[in-house]
Amino acid sequence: MSSTSTPTQTIKGESSESPHLVRGLSLLDATMIVIGSMIGSGIFLVSAESSRLVASPGWLLVAWALAGVLTITGALSCAELAAMMPRAGGQYVFLREAYGPSIGFLFGWALFLVVQSGTIAAVAVAFANFLGVLVPTISSENYLIAPHALGAYAISVSTQQVVAIALILLLTFTNMNGLKTGKIIQNSFTFTKTAALLALVVVGLTIGWKVGMRNGAAAFTSSWWNPFANGWKPSSSDLGFAAVGKTAVSLALIMMLGRAMSGPLFAQSAWNNVTFTGAEVKDPGRNLPRALLIGCTTVVALYLLANLAYVVVLPLKSIQTAESNRVGTAAMQAIFGPPGKIIMAIAIMISTFGCNNGLILAGARVYYAMACDNLFFKRVGTLNAKHVPAVALITQGIWASLLTLPRTVTTDAATGKVAYGNVYTQLIEYLTSADLIFYGLMVAAVIVFRRKAAGLERPYRTMGYPVVPLIYVTLAFLFVIDLGYLAPRTSGIGYLIVLTGIPAYLIWRRQAKAA
Repeated sequence: MSSTSTPTQTIKGESSESPHLVRGLSLLDATMIVIGSMIGSGIFLVSAESSRLVASPGWLLVAWALAGVLTITGALSCAELAAMMPRAGGQYVFLREAYGPSIGFLFGWALFLVVQSGTIAAVAVAFANFLGVLVPTISSENYLIAPHALGAYAISVSTQQVVAIALILLLTFTNMNGLKTGKIIQNSFTFTKTAALLALVVVGLTIGWKVGMRNGAAAFTSSWWNPFANGWKPSSSDLGFAAVGKTAVSLALIMMLGRAMSGPLFAQSAWNNVTFTGAEVKDPGRNLPRALLIGCTTVVALYLLANLAYVVVLPLKSIQTAESNRVGTAAMQAIFGPPGKIIMAIAIMISTFGCNNGLILAGARVYYAMACDNLFFKRVGTLNAKHVPAVALITQGIWASLLTLPRTVTTDAATGKVAYGNVYTQLIEYLTSADLIFYGLMVAAVIVFRRKAAGLERPYRTMGYPVVPLIYVTLAFLFVIDLGYLAPRTSGIGYLIVLTGIPAYLIWRRQAKAA
């Protein structure tokens, strides 16, 4: 193991006398964190963009299936590390010990700056967005403070943003009251939203099947494997070359398939969050691997079935042009009419509420671990009387709340109309490639540790080693290359955001040495 790390985490039953982390999460609790952190709003939204990129129901399902392969192989590999090093911070600790504290810090820095906090902000706004379906006064355009332009960006406070911030602060406060409170909320909402997603699948594949046959759903009227037959026309500006000739067309389809995986990968992300709570899981050598495998397999299966339901209920054009990309809502409206919109709004509110609770609960443990290593603000590495990292939770909550305020500004060249977007959504898009690199490094760490620490006790060993981790690393590498070619600007900005952590790391390391 690395001799450069200086962990000071304390866990009840292992060391320490005063506030310590408590192993209070059972197998069920850990599994609910995996499922609850993964199922948010993505499954109901991202298929619209993916279907536009591949223009066929078959390739849409392949994009989700390939993302599922990445998720399952990643979980199978990560499970070995989680069982071997069940500490607060999880992936941060794995990267620190495998590659040195600088790589671990850059992961934690990106997580705090954008990945975790930005996702918390995005999910909170999604909650407020769907609450607006029930309460129309909650809107992104109902301003308490009108947008103030700052170059290409603006700051505003709308009723939607207020609700999003209120949700973040509410869940931050409840998680400060102890692990038991957080896990009760997590379990309750995860059970409810999993049942709601399962209901969407069952209704879609039964009642919706008949509706889709009458309405010309994609599964019955579109070519499953020939996007050109469905009007697919990728431009040379999208690809960097003209898709002419059999070889070029095949290459174009493969490249667009890779890009179409971005949404499914985002929707299936956050399965690593349970590793952040490794110090609080009972019998971690047994329960962490099981939670990862059960949780990821359940979500991947539900996501594939949900997309199958979409293509048997909706025409391909309806999936591609769903209002605000709300494919789930469009499917329920097709089956139940206007009440379907209300049903789906309630289901997504439940889903996003539970998802954010899991993200908030788990994310704070990473910053706590970094602070314990003297690589973050010192106070963040403390626990309150309830045995939880309260300062880390507060710091995360404040930053995530602030991320809901800035907005992107775009002006329609033809009409001159100004539209406002969300900075955090843009930031998450930038970080997709960088985040996947950290996932890839984590999976590769299984191979590193087999060589570096062969004698270390491993309560669980990766099934199919070394093929399984190599599959993940290979697919992740190909995806990063594909996205780097098709979207160099977004990928490049993402890497620059991560690299801003280098000076921060040098400052904290210098302070730690001085201390």
